[in-house]
Amino acid sequence: MHAHRKSSKAAPEQDWERHYLALIRRIWHEGDERLDRTGVGTRSIFGPQLRIDLAEGRVPLLTTKRVFWKAAAREMLWFLTGSTNIRPLLEQGVTIWSDWPLARYRRETGRAIGQEVFERRIVEDEAFAQRWGDLGPVYGKQWVDWPTYQYGPDGKFTRGPGINQVALLVEGLRRDPAGRRLIIEGWNVAELDQMALPPCHKTYQFHVVKNRLSCQLYQRSCDVALGLPFNLFGAALLTRMVAAQAGYEPGELVWTGGDTHLYLNHAELVAEQLAREPAGEPRLALARVPASIFDYRFEDIVVTDYHPQPAIRAPVAV
Repeated sequence: MHAHRKSSKAAPEQDWERHYLALIRRIWHEGDERLDRTGVGTRSIFGPQLRIDLAEGRVPLLTTKRVFWKAAAREMLWFLTGSTNIRPLLEQGVTIWSDWPLARYRRETGRAIGQEVFERRIVEDEAFAQRWGDLGPVYGKQWVDWPTYQYGPDGKFTRGPGINQVALLVEGLRRDPAGRRLIIEGWNVAELDQMALPPCHKTYQFHVVKNRLSCQLYQRSCDVALGLPFNLFGAALLTRMVAAQAGYEPGELVWTGGDTHLYLNHAELVAEQLAREPAGEPRLALARVPASIFDYRFEDIVVTDYHPQPAIRAPVAV
């Protein structure tokens, strides 16, 4: 997909953002209008793709609106811990996962508690956090502790040791860079009904060519206006961390969408963003390479030359 160039302000590296804007335009004007799980309604297409060069520190951060990359980075590090409770995120000021447990709390208790009050209780009250802050076996749980089961001598299944897909990925890249099974998978069918939200960015596959590590992310459901900018940065960060751990240079991020949509209540966001022009060359670097991919800290993630236009607010559909 190639968007028409309005000017030469954007560097060649930022062409991916023009393709992103062309994707928004295509969905808004050509997408199939349909009802969805949230009741808000969407316009949707199926199967688009974006390709982003990650060489020389390039990073997919939108410049036509501010992306809160620090929250996305903290979320990715949270995934790698295997945690499924929002408390560690809220302790860092990251509120992007609050909507789902808050909705459950209101539904099950009948109490119209405000979001800030709910989040404060999660942080201050450990028992409350354990009861209401857990999301079920979402992303990180599947990534680093995919459940296994063993058939015992008594004829019953018992829980076996969990599978750390991320550790196996790094080990596999070191041992066999030509492997075709270099995958992190979040779609555990047996546990979907226990998750606050089944994984949207569900499958990451890695591929090595000439010492460059590329990643293809398949996203089964994608909110292009709000979710995709986070997902692209998170996938680029993960690719860079995996590459550093396995001894490769970053290659290309290939993003493929399933049901790729814009919510009908995002009309103002769409109009505002499409009126803006990409400009700038943000870069991502890692300050150090720790002994393990699980030892990265937020302070290790360095973003430079990021000077976006102002944020564009829009409601999240829950």
